Amino acid sequence: MTATLLKNGRILDPANKRDEVGDLLIVGDKIAPLSALAGLAEKPTVVDCTGLLVTPGLIDLHVHLREPGQSAKETLATGTACAAAGGFTSVVCMPNTSPSVDSASVVTWIIEKAKTDAVVNVFPTGALTKGIAGEELAPIGAMKKAGIVALTDDGHCIQNHEIMRRACEYARMFGLTVMDHCQDYNLVGKGVMNEGRVSAELGLPGWPAIGEEIIVARNALLAELTGTPIHCQHLSAAGSVRILREARARGVALSGEICPHHIALTDETIRGFNTNFKMNPPLRSQEHVEALIEGVADGTITVLASDHAPHCGFEKEVEFDLAPFGILGLETELGLFLDILVHKRKAIDLARLVELYTINPARLLGLDRGTLSEGAAGDVTVINAGLEWTVDKEQSASRSRNNPFHGWELKGRAVRTIVGGRTVWSL
Repeated sequence: MTATLLKNGRILDPANKRDEVGDLLIVGDKIAPLSALAGLAEKPTVVDCTGLLVTPGLIDLHVHLREPGQSAKETLATGTACAAAGGFTSVVCMPNTSPSVDSASVVTWIIEKAKTDAVVNVFPTGALTKGIAGEELAPIGAMKKAGIVALTDDGHCIQNHEIMRRACEYARMFGLTVMDHCQDYNLVGKGVMNEGRVSAELGLPGWPAIGEEIIVARNALLAELTGTPIHCQHLSAAGSVRILREARARGVALSGEICPHHIALTDETIRGFNTNFKMNPPLRSQEHVEALIEGVADGTITVLASDHAPHCGFEKEVEFDLAPFGILGLETELGLFLDILVHKRKAIDLARLVELYTINPARLLGLDRGTLSEGAAGDVTVINAGLEWTVDKEQSASRSRNNPFHGWELKGRAVRTIVGGRTVWSL
């Protein structure tokens, strides 16, 4: 049985409140006690982690792998290679594929395909409604039996509150968290960027913050009514943070995530009409950025994620209004969050960042990951928090190149990714 010994690293395991310099042993595909060294038939592979962080394998619970049906943009193989290069040992993939993940058969296809193609753990979500159309509930029980870990119509938002209520009630019956892309279609209309001074100056249709905030408020009420955990995806608006903070203070099972682009960039970047800065929800003004960072600092925001959304080059090489929403994120998100939240803004410390990427998403979705406890999965990320590096989109493992951070200089990145005791990527 193979073994790996990570020596002299700073072991950060928030699930066990562990923060100390020491050694970590992986035997086979599990975390093992150091005492197991004496019984090994062969010497372990030794990795010197002096000056590095050794953490539970990072989890990204908001990723678009595009398969089935959109393999020109990304595949399970290329998407999970991006994840590994970003330090992620587990990804939760969204159901807005072709066909959408709204049946047990498509769930099974993803799980089986991942066994042969993926280099990290892939946890599929199921659509809340058939065809992600927001009109008729998908077969939630069958998809749960097939292996989904959550429900979402991500990329779309159920507008009918009665349907959303029933979806939450069914989700609770099967012990599933609902994840929601918060967007009121009537308020947003044909908006393509943040509604404000910049959109007015550029003559582009505005996407108002209230279009997100009103659905976050809806979700707070439904989570309180049904008792179902609802997770608000890629929050971008100050009002969303306020509503989330107030709901959580009352004990409502509502949670939220942010993505790095919503704190690294503002709507000012749209002035160049570069479609790589077009995403949904859109980049907003600095006041919203400050509210998001405050939400992370005070514990209102409990998860960090990428919303990795690859697109073909020809899709983005059109007028701004016509381009699809979305950017790459898996390979840059850890560096961006380390650079902004830890180093520059000092909003959180390293232990808190690891918590937002490990035990918090694991507990939210009931994943058996996110800890370095003995007997836990041998998923480990080794991070050099002080490593300075430059983003080069041409070096990406993705099939797409829609990365707005090309050329950025960042501080901090993963240097080794271990999944099930096996190194799947190293710098």
